[in-house]
Amino acid sequence: MSYSSYVCLEVSSYCPVSISVYGYAPNLGVNVFFAAFFGLCLIIQVAQGIKYKSKSFTIPFALGCLAECIGYVGRILLHKNVWDNVGFEMQICCLIMAPAFLAAAIYLTLMHIVNTLGPQYSPITPKFYPWIFISCDFLSLVLQAAGGGTAATAKGNKTLADAGGNVMLAGIVWQVFTLMVFGGLCAEYFRRVYVNRYNLTPSATAVFNSTKFRLFVAAVTIAFTTIFIRCAFRIAELADGWKSPIMQNEVEFIVFDGVMCLIAVIVLTIFSQGQYFPQMQEHNSVGRPALDRHSSDLSGSDVEAAGEKQVVSNK
Repeated sequence: MSYSSYVCLEVSSYCPVSISVYGYAPNLGVNVFFAAFFGLCLIIQVAQGIKYKSKSFTIPFALGCLAECIGYVGRILLHKNVWDNVGFEMQICCLIMAPAFLAAAIYLTLMHIVNTLGPQYSPITPKFYPWIFISCDFLSLVLQAAGGGTAATAKGNKTLADAGGNVMLAGIVWQVFTLMVFGGLCAEYFRRVYVNRYNLTPSATAVFNSTKFRLFVAAVTIAFTTIFIRCAFRIAELADGWKSPIMQNEVEFIVFDGVMCLIAVIVLTIFSQGQYFPQMQEHNSVGRPALDRHSSDLSGSDVEAAGEKQVVSNK
């Protein structure tokens, strides 16, 4: 990784685009689209949060959308001038951290799913899910923020820039590890629920078999997968340091960062937990279940039918 011996402030014959960190001027149309789209999703998420009173999910998810929006505004500034320090700081810090907020929203859903379908099938006590994974996510966020801030303010100092990049890399590696553990626990929980599907309570059976719940779980799974792919890409990007071939490939960045986060936000905005998993509002902050209460999207006949099905299967 090489830096010029002086600080470039604008594109010139001495400071061409080719020697900048990314080696290209970000595409204006693409970045305007991403900034506008994430901004729109931010507004929708806030509106849904107010409507469905789902602040625990909405706050981190909306922060993720906000960070994405600000990050792409930073890339728009870089299109105008690749040496714009404000633009570089905005995009390096916000786009690095945004998926951590999106992941935090996903982590919160597991506790409520466990409380709805049956905490007895969970490998760990439900209330510990947010404590464990939000704490790990926070550590990842701190590392990425510290590294991004250090790199953004390096201003040609190679040692400082490398140190910031390594801290960011450590934060993303930790985030990927956290995602892997979370994914493993989710898979094990749903395996246990499926094996014991005929032993679920009538209300849990009604939720488990409902189309809305299954669509919500599918949306969370897609979002989880795309965020994981994005983080894996960022590891590969930062592993070779600044100005690596991957870092200087805009198409790969658009596909494996922008589009992956875009998909995650789209599916969880369309299949919002407020509408497709309203049971998430039926648990308080310490995770006590409310399995005996019927959700707004399940009629009494649905629960009764589930109970009859359970009785027949048990016979």
